[in-house]
Amino acid sequence: MALQIQMIGTGSAFSKKYYNNNALITVDGSMLLVDCGATAPQALHKLNIPLDRIDAILITHIHADHVGGMEEFAFRLKYAYKKKTRLYVPSAIADSLWNHSLRGGLENLAEGMSGLDDYFDVVLLDEGEASAVFPNLQVELIRTEHIPAKPSYSLFINDMLFYSADCKFDAELLTRLYEHRGCRYIMHDCQLSSPGLVHASLDELLTLPPELQRTVHLMHYDDTMEQFIGKTGEMTFVEQHKWYTFS
Repeated sequence: MALQIQMIGTGSAFSKKYYNNNALITVDGSMLLVDCGATAPQALHKLNIPLDRIDAILITHIHADHVGGMEEFAFRLKYAYKKKTRLYVPSAIADSLWNHSLRGGLENLAEGMSGLDDYFDVVLLDEGEASAVFPNLQVELIRTEHIPAKPSYSLFINDMLFYSADCKFDAELLTRLYEHRGCRYIMHDCQLSSPGLVHASLDELLTLPPELQRTVHLMHYDDTMEQFIGKTGEMTFVEQHKWYTFS
């Protein structure tokens, strides 16, 4: 089954030229938003996609470029569209997402609003288990290293596509997915400068063998990306707002 991905943003957390690195995944007309950073509502507005067109949201970790747009989503869904959208959250970060990221703006005890469930239909996900988000969209959470002691998850989608959230370079994981699990496509965050302290750096990704590099599409880059075109080995940059089809 083919799936389509459009990056509503491809920028790093501090990019000013590109929106936050968040993705729309579409299968059979159903639309999943992977992460909802501070710029997500603006990016969707630019693309003429109303917030209530999103069928579900999946959060990978709680940095602002991945959850900073959730407050606007919650308020507009509740008060403008009067609906709840499914929210897929790794079970390990659900408490932090509410108490450390969203509670300050969304809690309204006078109206009985005291948790994520008051705004979204929350579905908790456990790492290492494949879950059917839509009938033809299956997602498996893979715990990947980003910030010490802060859980962050990448995604293995439909047994063919690895989508990194924010993660350090892990050649062993990428090789295992490619050689043993049938992974044919890799969408990976890429820090263009070295060292890659909390993200995979371009220099690190260039150490992958050529056959593996050919599966890699680079995203979550900074504003100097254009200076690196032609310097990424067999890898290519993902273009913001372009639709990609994977099958």
